[in-house]
Amino acid sequence: MAELPDLVPPPVELPERVAELRAEVRSFVTGEQSAGLWRPRADTWLSGWDERFSKELGSRGWLGMTIPTEYGGQARGALERYVVTEELLAAGAPVAAHWIADRQIAPSLLRFGTEEQKQRFLPGIAAGEVYFGIGMSEPDSGSDLASVRSRADRVEGGWELTGTKVWTSGAHHAHAFIALVRTSPRNERQRHAGLSQMIVELESPGVTIRPIPLLTGAHHFNEVVLDKVFVPDARVLGEVGQGWRQVTSELAFERSGPERYLSTFPLLVALLRECGELDPGRRRDLGGLVGRYWTLRRMSMAIAGALDAGQAPELAAAVVKDLGTRFENEVIDSGRLLLAVPPDPGGEGYARLLAEAVLHAPGFTLRGGANEILRGIVARGLGLR
Repeated sequence: MAELPDLVPPPVELPERVAELRAEVRSFVTGEQSAGLWRPRADTWLSGWDERFSKELGSRGWLGMTIPTEYGGQARGALERYVVTEELLAAGAPVAAHWIADRQIAPSLLRFGTEEQKQRFLPGIAAGEVYFGIGMSEPDSGSDLASVRSRADRVEGGWELTGTKVWTSGAHHAHAFIALVRTSPRNERQRHAGLSQMIVELESPGVTIRPIPLLTGAHHFNEVVLDKVFVPDARVLGEVGQGWRQVTSELAFERSGPERYLSTFPLLVALLRECGELDPGRRRDLGGLVGRYWTLRRMSMAIAGALDAGQAPELAAAVVKDLGTRFENEVIDSGRLLLAVPPDPGGEGYARLLAEAVLHAPGFTLRGGANEILRGIVARGLGLR
C-alpha cells in the first residue's frame, strides 16, 4: 500500500524576533480598547468594518507584511504576519475592511498579476486604503466552483461580464473584487477548464450590489449582479483559461489562517472568566476546548511556515478549515451548556459575545468551502477517492 501524504506540514516554532512584534501589537490593541474606539466582538474579520482602524494598521506596517517594499509592503515573512493577525483576532479587533485584500488578494496579485496591476493595487492594500471582495460563489453552485455560470465574452479591448455572484463579503464597501468567470463554454469532461479570473472595479457601469442581511439584520454579505460589465484586458488576472489553477492556489491563504478557529475566541476568553469555580467535569470540558484550540494553532502555524517556504499546502489548509470551524461552533455549544446566561445582543460582556457568535455561527462551516466539500478534497488528496 502506498504511503499516505502528511495532512499537515511539520510543526514550526515562532522565531524570537516576533516576540517584540507581538508585544507591540498587543500594546496597541490595549490602547485602542482603553480609548473606547471599539469593543471586542465575535467574528470580526467578517463583521468589524472600520476603515480608520485598517489605515492605522497600515501606517504601522502591519498590513501587506509579505508584500515587497517596492510595492509598499514590508517584505516580512508569513510567520510575522501570522503573529499580527493572531493578536488582532484574539482581541476581537475590527479587521474586516482590509481582511480579504491583505489575506489573499495581495498574494494572488504577487503571483499572477502584471506589473501594472501590482503597482495599481498593492500599495493601497498595504496602506489599508484599498479594499477587495471575492467573486467566486454563485446561486445554485454551493461550493462547486467548477459549476460557475458567470461568463466573459470577448469584445474589443477586453471582456464583457454577465452573471451573478453571492455571499460577497463587503462588496458594498469594497473598491473591487476578483471574479471567477467562464471565458469558454463548459465541458462536462473537463469541468475545470475554460475558467479565468478578472479584476472587476465595483463602481463600473453594469454592477449592481444587493444586500444579503444576516439574522441580526446586519449587512456584510452581498449579491453582485454583473450586467454586461466591461473589463479591459489589463484587468485579466493571470492567464485566460487558467482560473481554476489560480483559484485553488489562492485557497491555501483563505482556508488556513487563524480566523478559521478564532472567530469565537473572545467568547472563549469571556467564558473562562465567567466560569469561576466549576466541578471537575466542567473543568475538563473547558480544558478540552483550550487543548483543541492550542492544537489548531500549531497546525495553522505549520501552514504559515510552509507558505513562508514557498509551498502551497492546499490539503493542509482544508484540514485546518474543517477542524477549526467545527471548533468555533463547539465553543458556542459549550458556553450554552456551562453557563445559564442567555444570549443578549444588547447586553455586555459574555451575553453579548454569545449572541453575536450564535447569530454568525451558520456561516462558519460554509464560507471558504462547505466542510463536506473540504472532506472530499482531503479524501482525494489522500488517494481515498
